[in-house]
Amino acid sequence: MIAVSEVRGRISCNRACTALGLSRATFYRLRDAVSLENTGSRSETRPARRSPRALSALERAQVLDLLHEPEHVDLAVPQVWARNLDQGRYLCSMRTMYRILDAAGEVRERRDQARRPSYARPELLATAPNQVWSWDITRLKGPRKWTFFQLYVVLDIFSRYAVGWMVAERESAQLATILVEESYAKQGVTPGQVTLHSDRGNPMVSRSMALLLADLGITKSLSRPHISDDNPFSEAPFKTLKYRPNFPDRFGSIEHARDYCRELFDWYHHQHRHSALGWMTPADVHYGRVETLREERASVLNAAYRLHPERFVRRPPTPPALPTTVWINRPASADVAIAQ
Repeated sequence: MIAVSEVRGRISCNRACTALGLSRATFYRLRDAVSLENTGSRSETRPARRSPRALSALERAQVLDLLHEPEHVDLAVPQVWARNLDQGRYLCSMRTMYRILDAAGEVRERRDQARRPSYARPELLATAPNQVWSWDITRLKGPRKWTFFQLYVVLDIFSRYAVGWMVAERESAQLATILVEESYAKQGVTPGQVTLHSDRGNPMVSRSMALLLADLGITKSLSRPHISDDNPFSEAPFKTLKYRPNFPDRFGSIEHARDYCRELFDWYHHQHRHSALGWMTPADVHYGRVETLREERASVLNAAYRLHPERFVRRPPTPPALPTTVWINRPASADVAIAQ
């Protein structure tokens, strides 16, 4: 790049840029980048030239005082401007009044507006079963159009094991509290051990659920509104279950739905190998059988390697890795710590 000092005073910036085939914007951007690299600050620019038509500080204060007068304070700017013009008084244009008010931080919507609270992004970590549970409700089609049954599922996010489920005829906070309380007792959870995460459906944010969690010592966690990614562990099993080849299009009765779900969860817990679990079943991970099973898998793979080592070009085969940590919304700081 040609130094600015070489052309300054000899040729205009416009002519120099035309000769070099550069736009003036490119020239100024490159100049500022070099100045920032050399001195740590951008090159000096000309101070903004004050327009001769601009109001003085005194005149601006007079306009602001006029707008603050009791008879004007609740009126719109055009109303104030027109009234004073009818009284033979003109200080500035309506647009200038708006600019003066804006500079003073006094331009805003006067009507009450909905102000949404800021919701924190949930960041939950599980390193073992019964540390973080996620729960949700999904619909099952009933025998007739517009009839549904409700499937409640409480899922352990580390093992993907459904620690509790039920099929009911309606969504109910009372039924949800019964399910959570029974799951708590069945798993032998102690106060302060588990966090229960959910979206913001009516049963999830009900008073009865909040009181139960407080009584049991369960930490409550909620997704942000309208963000389904905050509750992915409950959504994924619903898809797995409903995409089974023999999943009915409709259930003839609530007893039919319960019987089918009983068989379905038995399959899901004890036969379905999960990719995120090193292709182990949720029951194996939840009840701590994975180390023994992994050693058995390693023995089979070692035998296969000894029999035909030429078939494993890069390295001897090893069983898939087992999960060590599971996150809901993994923070960036965790990735940085692992990289370091």
